[in-house]
Amino acid sequence: MLEQLIPFLTASILLTFSPGPDIIYVLVRSIANGAREGIVTALGLVSGILIHTSLVAFGVSAIIKQSDNIFLFIKILGAVYLLYLAWQVYKSDPDIAFSSEVIRDKNLIGLFRRGFIMNVLNPKVGIFFLAFFPGFLWEPDGNTILQFYILGFVFMLQALLIFSLVAILANKISVYIKSHPGSGRFLKWMQVVIFIVIAVLILL
Repeated sequence: MLEQLIPFLTASILLTFSPGPDIIYVLVRSIANGAREGIVTALGLVSGILIHTSLVAFGVSAIIKQSDNIFLFIKILGAVYLLYLAWQVYKSDPDIAFSSEVIRDKNLIGLFRRGFIMNVLNPKVGIFFLAFFPGFLWEPDGNTILQFYILGFVFMLQALLIFSLVAILANKISVYIKSHPGSGRFLKWMQVVIFIVIAVLILL
């Protein structure tokens, strides 16, 4: 179990640190309205992971029980999708843009709900989990639903901790990124390498 959880946690942390739309949204909201709103937004975003985890857990688990070959096919498709993401990042603009259009929420429940809906309605998150999670199951013939939920909670916990840290350090992070133009290029290549490494790990 630990042989799979440790590389999964490592890959998850690296992925969460990379400049995706969720972490940028937490960063921008924290800069505009303070760390509290950033942390509540983060709570909403990571709560949406439960929905994606459930869909993957029950859907993929049913498929795994049918055939080992189908499970292998899912892992290969997952690796190919991650390589595709690496290519997309490679072609993208390395500059990190900060939008100033951030609405202030007086109601923290509404802020939480917005983060939750943003995550749940993002189909790319579900597709990514479908590509990412199956490759880290430690016992495909065992209780795969439980294993998917363990992976989901591990991903949620590390994402919440990192998003909260970003919210607290938002001003310092934004000043650093704006004053170091090369940081965007570094983060871009970090994403490319991470996606390729995870794709290889899934296949192996």
